[in-house]
Amino acid sequence: MKHITVFCGSRNGNRSLYLQEAKKLGEELAKNKVITVYGGGSSGLMGAVADGALGRQGEVIGIVPETLKDIEIAHQHVTELITVKTMHERKAKMYEYADAFIALPGGIGTLEEFVEVLTWYAIGQHEKYCALLNTDHYYDPLLTLIKHMVKEGFLSEQVADRIIVFAEPQSLVHFLVKGEKENV
Repeated sequence: MKHITVFCGSRNGNRSLYLQEAKKLGEELAKNKVITVYGGGSSGLMGAVADGALGRQGEVIGIVPETLKDIEIAHQHVTELITVKTMHERKAKMYEYADAFIALPGGIGTLEEFVEVLTWYAIGQHEKYCALLNTDHYYDPLLTLIKHMVKEGFLSEQVADRIIVFAEPQSLVHFLVKGEKENV
């Protein structure tokens, strides 16, 4: 596992726990020598993930579309900042780098990015892990909806089972890097 793409937003959320766990995720990725690939912003959970990885001397690749470079305030201290023209190019580049995907708590953009890579798995375009960092049960409503989709015959269990869910960063990164659950 060389690169992990992290989907997250440029907002902090309403609780400091979201920022703390995002920073821990960045630290864990760096500690495990995994290159963090993300949306390139310096604010919100994006900034926290990047700062966590950089604080542990990790490598961070930020990918930002020209239109959001000023809005999301591109992180100037990442290892590599790639500017693309569109959101579609951003997502394609993030996908290209990824050996796995992690979605942190976030808004509609984060959800859209995660669901898109899960859809790509469902139609056979990749075999990469699609993971949720379920900080303080943030994604429980989505997981309930996914179970409902399976029950109602709109989603296969195989696709639903591809979603890896962990409540805290250390165990999630350990699973993705080593392929096993950690005994903590």
